[in-house]
Amino acid sequence: MMITVGLAIAVAVVALGVGVAVDRFLLSRSSRGRLVEAERDAESIVQRAQRKAESYRREHVEKAEAELARTRSAAENEFSESKRELQRARHKFESRREKLNLRVERVNERENALHKAVEAIEALRKEAEESRRDAETLRVSAGSLLDEARTWNERVKEREREIEEIDARLKSKQEALDRMVDQQIRKLEQVSGMSEREAREALLEQFVSEAKLESASQFKEIRDEAKLRANREARKIILTAIQRTAASHAIENTVSVVNIQSDEMKGRIIGREGRNIRAFEAETGIEVIVDDTPEAVILSGFDPVRREVARIALVRLVQDGRIHPARIEEVVAKVRDEIDEEIIETGERTVIDLNLHGLHPELVRLVGRMRYRTSYGQNLLGHSIETSRIASLIAAELDLDAAKARRAGLLHDIGKVVEDDIENPHAIVGMDLCRKYKEDAEVCNAVGAHHDEIEMKSLIAPIVQAADAISGARPGARREALEAYIKRLEKLEELAAAFDGVERVYAIQAGREIRVLVNHDLVTDAHAEQLAMDISKKIQTDMQYPGQIKVTVIREVRSVSFAK
Repeated sequence: MMITVGLAIAVAVVALGVGVAVDRFLLSRSSRGRLVEAERDAESIVQRAQRKAESYRREHVEKAEAELARTRSAAENEFSESKRELQRARHKFESRREKLNLRVERVNERENALHKAVEAIEALRKEAEESRRDAETLRVSAGSLLDEARTWNERVKEREREIEEIDARLKSKQEALDRMVDQQIRKLEQVSGMSEREAREALLEQFVSEAKLESASQFKEIRDEAKLRANREARKIILTAIQRTAASHAIENTVSVVNIQSDEMKGRIIGREGRNIRAFEAETGIEVIVDDTPEAVILSGFDPVRREVARIALVRLVQDGRIHPARIEEVVAKVRDEIDEEIIETGERTVIDLNLHGLHPELVRLVGRMRYRTSYGQNLLGHSIETSRIASLIAAELDLDAAKARRAGLLHDIGKVVEDDIENPHAIVGMDLCRKYKEDAEVCNAVGAHHDEIEMKSLIAPIVQAADAISGARPGARREALEAYIKRLEKLEELAAAFDGVERVYAIQAGREIRVLVNHDLVTDAHAEQLAMDISKKIQTDMQYPGQIKVTVIREVRSVSFAK
């Protein structure tokens, strides 16, 4: 029984164990399937969760980023506005601080002024105290002076009474004297047969005529004495002419204007700290004036050749656009060489055109330089060529050497372009230059004598002088239009005709001389000298003219008789 129970228990235990094992096997098998299913379900759940999380992330993160961007933009705008507000506040603070400083300065100035006023009041108080003491002293002195004044007043009254008595005696004597004078005048009128007024006028007329004759004779003596000092008088006339015309002549003949495209180019011409303009002026010897004149630069200098070099060089620099000291030096040197070549070519072409041979190369170069000189607004080379041709025509008409006259006419003003000798007249300088380069003696004399500096020794000299006058005197040659030329001649004749005794006036030699014909009954020989001087003074005062005007007064007596 015990064994059976034990066996039963053992069988039951074994069965239980087998059942448990089978159950675990089955359970493990079923759980494994469930586990696989569960894993599948978990994976699908995870995937769905990931998809939901991704969609949620995209939805909410993008919203958050957009919100963050908006927040950041708003914050930046708010920061900029705050910064601007801070700037405005700072500006206001600065302006208020400046105003406060100004107020403080004004207060300080007022305090200083107040201190000065207090000091001045104190000084005035001291002066007033001193003045009061002085016034007291003066009051005492015034009392004594008042007593003296009273004494003097009594004396003055006595003196006035004496003067009144003397005046009364003088009046009575004056009345008696007037009566005597009236009696004498009536007696003189009876003796002379003229009234007092007629006698006074006759006496005055006699005095005036005597004074005129005496002044005319004295004037002749003074004029003769002045002729002995003609050099000094000529210098004064030249200085007066220079004073009248130097300013306008200098402006017209010493300035060249260079046009530029825009005013911005002026800054490049000047350069940094003025280095370009200084280099240009040092290289050319011409002053450059950069002012407010729109789109223009002014070149100022007395040497026309240098001024032309500077003008061409500046035009090329402006066109090129490269303006610096090295480039300036290069361009100026190149232009200077070109101008020198052009001067020589001009001289050679002129000599060939005038059919002149054997002229020294230096004289040829100086002839070319005449192109850049003017005389009273007339181009010097053109004037010299014109003078040469006119002299040649005159010499040919007189059967003289036309070639010499032509040569002398071309070279007569050569001294004006010589820079070395500035002390002697240009005619003498030209004559010395012609002698130096072995020109003919007659040519040298004509060059030196065309302004009467030396004596004329050949017939070529007066021919050149006449040709020079003809070339310079023709209407329009020297800065004068025909209308202005005619008006000047008419004014000359009107000025001379306004004088008493003048019958006719003729302006000749293009206004360089006037001939005045006078009535011989009204103007004496002595008065003619005075009249010529008065007319020349009137012309000198009322007119502007180049050179000089010769006044010739002609008085002649014609006696006519008829034989029957």
